[in-house]
Amino acid sequence: MASRHLPKTLALIPDGNRRWAEQNKLSVFKGYNHGVGKFIDFSEWCVNEGIRNITVWAFSSENINRPKREVNALFHIYERAAKDKKLMEKIHNNRMKINIISNPAVIPKKLISILSRIEEETAHYNENVTNILLGYGGRADIEFAIEKMKRLRKFSVAEFSNNLMSKTIPNIDLIIRTSGEMRLSGFMPWQSAYSELYFSDKFWPDFTKKDFSLALEEYNRRERRFGR
Repeated sequence: MASRHLPKTLALIPDGNRRWAEQNKLSVFKGYNHGVGKFIDFSEWCVNEGIRNITVWAFSSENINRPKREVNALFHIYERAAKDKKLMEKIHNNRMKINIISNPAVIPKKLISILSRIEEETAHYNENVTNILLGYGGRADIEFAIEKMKRLRKFSVAEFSNNLMSKTIPNIDLIIRTSGEMRLSGFMPWQSAYSELYFSDKFWPDFTKKDFSLALEEYNRRERRFGR
């Protein structure tokens, strides 16, 4: 592309880890483990392209209803990744601020504690931001803001936006979802009002840098009118 128009903010729904594992006759644990490794690559692709703010839906509020063994395995993978010295080195080398948007009711306290420490360690970075959604659901986000406004007795559009769980996440330019599912499943209803959507048929662990480039090329071709 001669002149590229890149998204400033990008969100990812990394779907298909379980189906990828089944297809490759691997355990669900290995499927999710590959998925986490792929996201580490993905975040570096974004940094190299100059995309400074990315959001990943790591665990939805509905995921807690999956088999307990599977859910615990996923939490274990996140915990292990958060303790990985090489990963932390990459985060610091990229001057990446990590923001955790989580629902404490469904996420283990130990995992929240470990991730909160990473938040504190990276809070001074401004160059790049990764927002990690854990136990997040769009409807729960709206309900959270409404309940908070009721307690404060303050009602306005600005107050609503400022009281969302996801209030630190800006409007999203591009949302990528993998595995062929062509829906948002309640993902960030407030910030996605004018997002461009890109759906890939590939399961998340199979998503490549070339696939990422195709998504950016498609975004570059679109004309964004924001309702005008």
